[in-house]
Amino acid sequence: MSNSASDRATVPPTLWAARGRHTGPAPEEVLRRTLRRHKESGDIDDFAEPSGPEDAGRRVFEARWRAGGTVTVRARLTLVPLVGRLAGHEWRIVAEAEHPWDEAWPSPASLFWPADAPSEGDDGSWDHHATVAGVRFRQLNALPGDDKEMRRRLREAARDSWCVNVVVHEAMTPDERGRLPLARLLPPGLRHRVVEHRAAPQQLRAVNWALKDLGVEVPRGGAVLLPPDPAPVGYDGREHSVRSVFLDGSAPAELITALRHFVTLPRPLPTDAEEALKDLRDHWTLLTLQEQLERERRLVAMYAEALESMTNSRDLYKQAAEQALEALSAYRDVPAPALPQQQRSVSRTPGALQQLTRTFERLKFTAKGQRPAVPAPGGSPGTLEQPGPADDDVTSGGKGHTHGTDGINRADGVDGTSTADGTDSTGGTDGAAEPDHAGGAARSS
Repeated sequence: MSNSASDRATVPPTLWAARGRHTGPAPEEVLRRTLRRHKESGDIDDFAEPSGPEDAGRRVFEARWRAGGTVTVRARLTLVPLVGRLAGHEWRIVAEAEHPWDEAWPSPASLFWPADAPSEGDDGSWDHHATVAGVRFRQLNALPGDDKEMRRRLREAARDSWCVNVVVHEAMTPDERGRLPLARLLPPGLRHRVVEHRAAPQQLRAVNWALKDLGVEVPRGGAVLLPPDPAPVGYDGREHSVRSVFLDGSAPAELITALRHFVTLPRPLPTDAEEALKDLRDHWTLLTLQEQLERERRLVAMYAEALESMTNSRDLYKQAAEQALEALSAYRDVPAPALPQQQRSVSRTPGALQQLTRTFERLKFTAKGQRPAVPAPGGSPGTLEQPGPADDDVTSGGKGHTHGTDGINRADGVDGTSTADGTDSTGGTDGAAEPDHAGGAARSS
């Protein structure tokens, strides 16, 4: 989940959310007693304690009631033990109504926790600030005298976007009525989400120095709402400051107007609140019979839709498989296509490389059959003796006679023939031509 303010959802108008810390012993027992008492009195319709996650220290409580007698509200409180410098258990309440939240409706915190004086062993310490020590919702929180400590407290308080922090400056020391917290005069829907920080008359300069980093300033004898981190869209410190707050026990009308305008701004939903709201919607167990029936119908419709989708996918897969098998069978039965006439004629025509190879072979055989001519013995210088094709059978005597393989001996001429008088066809003589004894009888006959 993204931590960017632009990526977070805004607070829906139907949501009431708050976070605090309980420092007393056994907070789950206090919650059970309070919820049981409200169910007996009719303030809530029912409550439950569903099984939480694997964490043994985590507790979840659910409650539902009808605000204004007609609007159904579902609320969920999560209790988590704290480990660190802050002692106790952190609690988170998210309540969602069927209609936009009305500030006149009862505070969900007062239905989970005791709203009045401590009773039955409860020390009433459930209203502590979740992250800042020494700060409570239902009390007046005087700012520290040390300037650095004051600056640190206001900076840490402003980081918490679950609640609204108000800094009130006393123009003069008030009486007993002015020393009472202003939270008791606020509408129920704002009462347990506003933290009041009170500055003494001599702390005006110090408190404005501490608020310098936040970009706001408290008027003398007035009040200012601290911008959370991140600030709501459209927040303006001048619009959310009050020029004067009368600490005489009367309801601060201008301050209430500024608070109403502030909570209606489109604020980014805190990350923890977004998770808590998701748990409320997804894991709600406190259902009426009608809600259970509707829920089962939605599940049946969802399963039917999923089954239909799976059936359609199966049919499509089966159809695609059959088409693939038919295509494969048709491909096997069709003979290989014959080549076009042009491609067949081209395939019979020898390529250029093949023609060149055959040309070289003919040249090689021609060169091997033609030997260089040598001068004939006893002939003229211009007369050359051309060796015949059967010069490997020349006799050792150097005569111009060859012995043919068919038993006929004849005198060699230039072209392989000779005349009876020993003169070759070129007009040259072979010297003393010796008649072949084997062939003499053939000629005389």
